[in-house]
Amino acid sequence: MSNRIDNTFQNLRKNGRAGFVAYVCAGDPNYDSSLDVIRSIADSGADIIELGVPFSDPQADGIVNQLAAERALASGMSVPKLMQMIRDFRSTHDTPLVLFTYLNPVYTYGYEKFHTDAAAAGADGILLLDLPPDETAYNKELAQSEGLKHITLISPSTPPERLKMLAKQSEGFIYALSRMGVTGAQAAPSASIGELVNSIKEHTDTPVCIGFGINTPDQVELVASKSDGVVVGSAIVNQVAEHGSDPKLGEVIRQFVTPLIQATQTH
Repeated sequence: MSNRIDNTFQNLRKNGRAGFVAYVCAGDPNYDSSLDVIRSIADSGADIIELGVPFSDPQADGIVNQLAAERALASGMSVPKLMQMIRDFRSTHDTPLVLFTYLNPVYTYGYEKFHTDAAAAGADGILLLDLPPDETAYNKELAQSEGLKHITLISPSTPPERLKMLAKQSEGFIYALSRMGVTGAQAAPSASIGELVNSIKEHTDTPVCIGFGINTPDQVELVASKSDGVVVGSAIVNQVAEHGSDPKLGEVIRQFVTPLIQATQTH
């Protein structure tokens, strides 16, 4: 079944350009400002928005995103409020939303209920950072979740057989890591990302987006030339951290992401 994610990549292919995927943490620095930020990112022309679900122990995240989760939790963000944020966003925008989360908040809320409620609110996909894809074969609940595209993570160290398995069961898009490590803009993308994308595309037609360490228009342009999409997260979250008290935060973020988005169209 097609959804906003599929339709977005179909349109990108027709137009011969890569997509721009923007990550922010839901509720950072607070509910109203966060909603303003994601609306501003959508207005800037981002193709997909990844919404981080704040969690107290985000082990795969670097310090920038860890602090964003802390700020969001301190402001009172919760999964029920996340559902409301999705509904509020959907009242004005149609940009695809992917929820970027750990299993703990999902299971605390209720695995099936989370999927059902998030899809009903208007989310399109979910990336479960600490769910081994193999587990779906052994857990009926994991296999039967409906309503959200499950986004697959593939890293440069993924063994060939596992890469093949992940690619074949992928849906929506594949989030391929440009390098090893935790999230953050502290290191530039690896020079071998083209090889990684090609190795994935041997096994699937699912679009491949590259993320980790991308924070300048030049880097976006390079990655866009080798993939179906570019993911920028920590660089945007840094802007939220620096300007979170600015009443015009949404406009600050819009000015920051616009040249990054434009860079996907120049390769």
